[in-house]
Amino acid sequence: MEAMSADAATLWPRVAEGLRRDLGARTFDHWLKPVRFAEYCTLSGVVTLETASRFSANWINERFGERLELAWRQLLPAVRSVSVRGGVAAAERATVLASAPLPSFEASAPAAVPAANPALLGFDPRLCFDRFVVARSNILAANAARRMAMVETPQFNPLYLCSGTGQGKTHLLQAIAQDYAAAHPTATIILMSAEKFMLEFVGAMRGGDMMAFKARLRAADLLLLDDLQFVIGKNSTQEELLHTIDDLMTAGKRLVVTADRPPAMLDGVEARLLSRLSGGLVADIEAPEDDLRERIIRQRLAAMPMVEVPDDVVAYLVRHFTRNIRELEGALNKLLAYAALTGARVDLALAEDRLAENVRSARPRITIEEIQRAVCAHYRLDKAEMASKRRVRAVARPRQVAMYLAKELTPRSYPEIGRRFGGRDHSTVIHAVRTVEALRVTDSELDAEIAAIRRSLNN
Repeated sequence: MEAMSADAATLWPRVAEGLRRDLGARTFDHWLKPVRFAEYCTLSGVVTLETASRFSANWINERFGERLELAWRQLLPAVRSVSVRGGVAAAERATVLASAPLPSFEASAPAAVPAANPALLGFDPRLCFDRFVVARSNILAANAARRMAMVETPQFNPLYLCSGTGQGKTHLLQAIAQDYAAAHPTATIILMSAEKFMLEFVGAMRGGDMMAFKARLRAADLLLLDDLQFVIGKNSTQEELLHTIDDLMTAGKRLVVTADRPPAMLDGVEARLLSRLSGGLVADIEAPEDDLRERIIRQRLAAMPMVEVPDDVVAYLVRHFTRNIRELEGALNKLLAYAALTGARVDLALAEDRLAENVRSARPRITIEEIQRAVCAHYRLDKAEMASKRRVRAVARPRQVAMYLAKELTPRSYPEIGRRFGGRDHSTVIHAVRTVEALRVTDSELDAEIAAIRRSLNN
């Protein structure tokens, strides 16, 4: 095993070189350059890398975990997962942190809005209320967003918008900011992602500039925070965000937050923060219905009167791109761009040919949450047991089955799966997967149960 680990160690420079080329020098140098090879376990197929701190390790696992796995497998196919841990020796840690560039707090500060013209504020003028198509699936969120931007004090504050990727959350944030700026010419508006909030918070702590960080955010008349799920598991960031929200609410300021799930499903977020976020209005944006998808395409085409797209092509797009608006618009853009650049006529044959790969990618993907729900339904368990610490067989075995299916049916890494099961270590997930794999060979009843769960997920 030691020899194999040594062989794997010699591959790390080649893996790193490829990542630097793919990710770009700036991103690679900032996050991955300090990473070192630690070990490779031939039994589990896990490559372990090491960096200076837990913060860096968690960030790399979340943002680059899948990319690291792919890069390693290209050179060493036996690799099943890659995990980055924080904790080099103290002297080495000091050297790495001293040489690594810190997030630029001043350079990336959220822009405070000083003027009344939204077109001049750094917002996207295309993402306005007039261009947001309203239907049954999003009417609550759209109307609540309009109310938040009005002159009058909103009835519900904070406003929490939740939906899957590409359903219009960011569009509504931009629209709120622009309308509010028009109605409140002297207001201070801050629109930022939760990721940016965390980076600036960490940068302020490192730079001894916390007072300025706090003052800038608390001066906002309207704070819009995108993708809150990014702070899951980030305890210190959550604590600072909680204090920010409390101060804004006490001062009568307005707050809008978006996330990919409701507050109750944000596992790993502190209960007090969830309580604050649930205290206003939680508005869900559902998957777009057929009528909404068609109206969005028609709206786009109406702005391009010189482009002719037959009805059967519109129907093809509506039928195949059902998951979110972003994929639908991306497919339309690809088709129109190809026709414009090649002179081809837009018809159904062209759509079927040029969008075949997009259609395959747009097929619904199974998520870990769906797997957990299906397993719990089959074994008649509460979903909370998936993250609980209970080890009785009636709970532990279904949990192992869910971990096994998560690895089989999703692209998630062992560390990512572990985090979705109550923050368990990647080695626990590896053990669960290997256990279930072995049992399926010898236990026909368990094998049949897993097959039944898989069928329920595919229906």
